[in-house]
Amino acid sequence: MFRKDNWDEILQALTANVFRTILTAFGVFWGVFILVILLAAGNGLENGVKKGFDGIATNTMFMWSQTTSKAYKGLPKVRRYDFRNSDVQSLKQAMPDLLYVSPRNQLGDFNGTNNVVRGTKTSAFTIYGDYPELIKQQPMDIIQGRFINHQDINSKRKIAIIGKGVVTALYTKEEDPIGTYIKINGINFMVVGIYNSKQQGGNAEEEQKNIFIPFTTFQQAFNYGDKVGWMALTARDEVSITKLKPEILELIKSLHSINPKDDRAVGNFDLYEQFNKVQSLFTILKIIAYFVGTLVLISGVIGISNIMLIVVKERTKEIGIRRALGATPGAIRSQILSESIFLTIISGMLGIAVATGVIALLNMFLDSMPPESNTMFANPSVDLRVVFVALLILVGSGLLAGFIPAQTAINVKPVDALRAE
Repeated sequence: MFRKDNWDEILQALTANVFRTILTAFGVFWGVFILVILLAAGNGLENGVKKGFDGIATNTMFMWSQTTSKAYKGLPKVRRYDFRNSDVQSLKQAMPDLLYVSPRNQLGDFNGTNNVVRGTKTSAFTIYGDYPELIKQQPMDIIQGRFINHQDINSKRKIAIIGKGVVTALYTKEEDPIGTYIKINGINFMVVGIYNSKQQGGNAEEEQKNIFIPFTTFQQAFNYGDKVGWMALTARDEVSITKLKPEILELIKSLHSINPKDDRAVGNFDLYEQFNKVQSLFTILKIIAYFVGTLVLISGVIGISNIMLIVVKERTKEIGIRRALGATPGAIRSQILSESIFLTIISGMLGIAVATGVIALLNMFLDSMPPESNTMFANPSVDLRVVFVALLILVGSGLLAGFIPAQTAINVKPVDALRAE
């Protein structure tokens, strides 16, 4: 099969009609090209979306109080309530599978405007009262200074961590914000840290304009008492927050005398559930990519098989002479299969090479884009295992494409073949 005479014959057969050979090979080339590009595009989209989750504890849910919708234990149907500090402790004690229970309070954004003043400059920003654990749940980099620590919580220190957007609005380029003071609703806070949000998407710019202060300081400074606006709850890695959610909601309802069947009283957003939906979507996209690419590849293989049948018909007399001179059916079959496999692999490898070049150019373009562009498409690529499997498929496709023509060739009787015109 690998003798020089065989390869000379293969090349002669395929170059006898170059245009026909190119058109035949194009079907396989296009099928492999489409398959690789679709898989790379799917991976690029998946990488871009996951980049948006970078730094976020995805096994997290957010929970806030709402208005009740059912009467319970003599309490009215429509009733407003608030989370309290004691709820946080109750959750920590009753739910050991919770890694972080971070109470949060907020000024600004949907809770109305507030003034932040530094010297003659005034602007409105969102103020958060948080615990140190927040930085493990929300994507941000401390680029200067530090974040909130537990000493700040215990001592109720009036310190603040500000975003790059706050620095731009309140400071000049020459000024160092660390150690300076800003006024939030008339109360002085010392800046001890500057953060850079890693969040991607449409709200990325606004996420740079937040101010974080200790949760206990927030409650005291702004007369919140022991009120908790909302909570961020993260489960341990081995436990899904989605599975814990029913128990969490049941506990909160019992603590605030809420009807167990009142599904509107406790607002929540399950980030882990949403993340899994995104993962499922990308799995479906990969299946579609494989399905479409395989169909296109099959059409190319069918084209090769049809052309090989034509080639066999054109070479009927030649095959008859070879049979008359003692060529075995195995030798004839081997020759036809070799031509089919050779054409399939060459066209398939060319498809892989061209697709790889397109992906490389696309990656160069994406790398040249500024980081603040926040594109939802990143590092399109294909696993080497996929390429290896594609090569195996090409070999199998070549055998399949050449099998019927090969059987047709060996079924021709030498006498009949010699009579063919």
